[in-house]
Amino acid sequence: MGKKKEKKEINEKVDVEAVEIEDDTWWWLTHKGIGATFLCISVFALLVRVAVSLHPYSGAGSPPKFGDYEAQRHWMEITLNLPVLEWYRNSTGNDLSYWGLDYPPLTAYQSYFHGLFLRFFDPDSVSLFTSRGYETYVGKLLMRWTVLSSDTLIFFPAIFYFAFVYHSSCHSSRKNDCAWHIAMLLLNPCLILIDHGHFQYNCISLGLTVAAIAAILSQRELLASCLFTLALSHKQMSVYYAPAFFSHLLGKCLRRKNPIHGVAKLGLTVLGTFTVVWWPYLHSTDALLGVLSRLAPFERGIYEDYVANFCK
Repeated sequence: MGKKKEKKEINEKVDVEAVEIEDDTWWWLTHKGIGATFLCISVFALLVRVAVSLHPYSGAGSPPKFGDYEAQRHWMEITLNLPVLEWYRNSTGNDLSYWGLDYPPLTAYQSYFHGLFLRFFDPDSVSLFTSRGYETYVGKLLMRWTVLSSDTLIFFPAIFYFAFVYHSSCHSSRKNDCAWHIAMLLLNPCLILIDHGHFQYNCISLGLTVAAIAAILSQRELLASCLFTLALSHKQMSVYYAPAFFSHLLGKCLRRKNPIHGVAKLGLTVLGTFTVVWWPYLHSTDALLGVLSRLAPFERGIYEDYVANFCK
């Protein structure tokens, strides 16, 4: 009995020490400031992303479409080798039935710059026509890096901006809350699995949206308008958040002494940002309608192999 009691006391002591160590680690993490908290969680979040990217993805080795990897790679191929006005147009060099571009121009520009990266290290991965179904180890590794770099350069800074603004202005928030908020945003399983598991770039549009929210919290409405317009110009799904942004910004303008001046500034900011992004397609009605028809594929029925809508 004496030995059992002694063993039990030792186990209890070990458990208490383990809890104290855990508490000390969490205390250090939450009391070293937003910068240190964000850095520690970011390192872990990056490791999770890398771990997810080591696993297989849907469509691998499955002709004729080869999954989302091939879609993103093909967009890089098209934007690198064809003129801007042909990116959304069906032609001998761009068969829209084979992973045609169906996102706004900012996605196309992103594909172009990522394509430059791939072409520098592995030109065969983005060569016109001959690169279809290209699934080498180097090609996939380069694609993984484009997703990871987009995440770390856009989404991560946006989360830090939001956390800094929100918790600096919210005096009643606890330091623990800041760490939890950062962890929940950076370790969102849906975003990690879709982007790093299946070669998507939702981190760009979501990062721009989060940065726009942070800009609103810091009373920078014009910056918020510009950032959210960029998010809309990257993926049309960002329109889900448009009513909230529109009503909030319009309401703030209407409560001011000179509401017309405020609305005019916001309107010019939005129009100016859209003009810069959409400029190559604003010179021709046919070119503009061609892009818009790719973004809202109602005439293509409920499915175009991979695109769904309500018309069938």
